[in-house]
Amino acid sequence: MASPDRNSNKVALVTGAGTGIGRAVALAFLREGYSVVLAGRRMELLESVAKESGSARALAVATDVGNPESVNALFARIGEKFGRIDVLFNNAGVSGIGKGFEDIDFEHWQNIVNVNLTGSFLCAQGAFKMMKDQQPQGGRIINNGSISAHAPRPNSAPYTSTKHAITGLTKSISLDGRKYNIACGQIDIGNALTELSARMAKGVPQANGEIAIEPMMDATEVADAVVHMASLPLSTNVQFMTIMATKMPFVGRG
Repeated sequence: MASPDRNSNKVALVTGAGTGIGRAVALAFLREGYSVVLAGRRMELLESVAKESGSARALAVATDVGNPESVNALFARIGEKFGRIDVLFNNAGVSGIGKGFEDIDFEHWQNIVNVNLTGSFLCAQGAFKMMKDQQPQGGRIINNGSISAHAPRPNSAPYTSTKHAITGLTKSISLDGRKYNIACGQIDIGNALTELSARMAKGVPQANGEIAIEPMMDATEVADAVVHMASLPLSTNVQFMTIMATKMPFVGRG
């Protein structure tokens, strides 16, 4: 990890920062000396994280990532307050796991696509534009993929589809950002213990129809990995990283 003083002029934006992985990553960036913009739908949760950090470098901005006007307002606020952005952790998302393919209604599908994919696009585009225009030019975008960017869970077609799409988004940003010194990578996370994933410790459906308790890892391990990705010089990029609970059912046949 870099010394906090080294990062004192750097600005990071974390979406979905009020809970779970986003919260852990935001707190980790603040410990490392970054100024951190915490974005999410629920202002009270963002303010709670900012208060928990004990840092004056935290700025909470209520944001609906699937709404272009809300995202535009977010980046306008970042521009007014800091004048630049160095890192975006594109993390906001919803799971929507649990509906059989034949039972997925359009509203359910559209909501997940709007948050997970459209939201990631809008935030990445906002960061990209700012990184392109700022001096010194460039920055880093880190997209939260998922183990589901590689393999689905049962009854997860909308979520899995969006996470596969995030991989395409990551590659496109990585390619299009080269000429502006913008690096883009993806972190694929498996079974970090958060409010949303706690059910896995009680047993979740497996591909063979069984219900099984799955091993979990601490979300702070993910946060440390994201901070590491962000700490690299822009001449170096972690294109894809998979971080997972060592014994979770993913590699091989379980």
